[in-house]
Order: sequence, then C-alpha cells, then structure tokens
Amino acid sequence: MLEDFSGIINWKNLFSKSENFQKNQPFKFGFIENIFETAFYNNLYGSYPSFDTFKDGSDLSKSQLLRRWGNTLPKKYVDPGNDSNLSEEWNRLKRYAESNEFIENFRKFSGTRVNKLQQFHFIGYTQGGFQLPHIHNVGPNTLVLMFYFSKGWKKGQAGGTYMASEEDESKIIFEPYDLDNSLALFQDGPKAAHGARVISENVERRALQITLEEWSEKDGWSSEKKLSMRKRI
Repeated sequence: MLEDFSGIINWKNLFSKSENFQKNQPFKFGFIENIFETAFYNNLYGSYPSFDTFKDGSDLSKSQLLRRWGNTLPKKYVDPGNDSNLSEEWNRLKRYAESNEFIENFRKFSGTRVNKLQQFHFIGYTQGGFQLPHIHNVGPNTLVLMFYFSKGWKKGQAGGTYMASEEDESKIIFEPYDLDNSLALFQDGPKAAHGARVISENVERRALQITLEEWSEKDGWSSEKKLSMRKRI
C-alpha cells in the first residue's frame, strides 16, 4: 500500500512560481514562501535537530555546520531509509522526497529532467557563518533546494542563500529574507552563482538541503557523467 503524503508540501504555492523560475536569468532560480502546509511545518520546526548534533562542515570557502542523514558518509549520496534519531515528520519528509510524486512535481515545476533524490542533509549557520559565491556547474539536470526554518529574519539580514550573476558578492540579483517556512532553489549550470553573506548577529540559520538529479542505470548520476567527460578532455 502506498504511503499517504498529503498535507506536506503546498504544491499550489510552488507551481504559482513555476513560470518565474523558468524565465529567470542568467540561470533558473526561484523563491517560494509557505512551501510546507502549516501544521506539518510546525512539527518540522519544533523537531529540527539541535546544532549540538551537527559537525563542522567548514573549509576555506565557507563556515557552516552540517548534519548528514542517518549513516550517510562524507561526500557520498544520501542513505536510503529512515534516521531513527529524528522525528517521524522528518522521516516522512525524507520518504516523500524519494517518491515519484515529489520528484515528478519538481520536474514539472522546473522543466528539468531530475528523477532521483541525491542529497538530503541539514545545514546550519551561526554568527560568523558564510559561504563564498561559487558555481557547481555539475548540471544541467540538477536541482538544489534550500528549505528554511528560521523565524524573525529581518529584511536585509544576511544568511539566506543568494543568487548572483557572477561569482562576486557585489553581483547579487536575489537574496531571501523570509526564512520561516520558505524555499530557495536553482537549477545548476555554468552561470548558477550562489552563496551566503556573513552573519553578524547571534542567530541560528536553520536549513535543509535537498538535491534532485537525473540518474540512470547505464550512466549513474548525470553529474558524475559530466565530471568523467571533463577528465577525458
């Protein structure tokens, strides 16, 4: 029997932004408020894992905290199944993110040939947290989704994932400030510059990153195929 995933995502809100997402330049990106149905979001918010359970995910390009799903290893794709240390709401969301319904809706929304969940992990920023502007360029069939769980963010306050026309913080074209039940997302590609400005306040920016990508039994992940082609050049 198929699991009932109703009451999780506000698909009406998502699809209302589909045209804007697909028309945005110089790459496809978007921002959706009230992405979760209210009751489900409140349960996620109330059971968001403590930063005490996160590990340091920093390097020269960023200062951040990271919590992987279950037994997922560093630099590996998300483990299937549940995480017994998290609430049923988080496990239900993870199962939904693996479902055909979830992936098909984001495929329709974006016009991108994603068909499988690749990443599902928590990212946290505290005072001094940041990520320099950068471009992955592992697409074109990769969607990066940042769901936010931080109340009281002010307009102009740093911490949300911004989009930029170049790998330069002075070239920001969009930065989200409503980080309470919202989603910033973009389609990866050679121009998909993004990052997070340095947080100066004593706050917690709580987020969940989901990555959807094209996968096939023959070629594996589309990003791996692209990387392999680069190495042969």
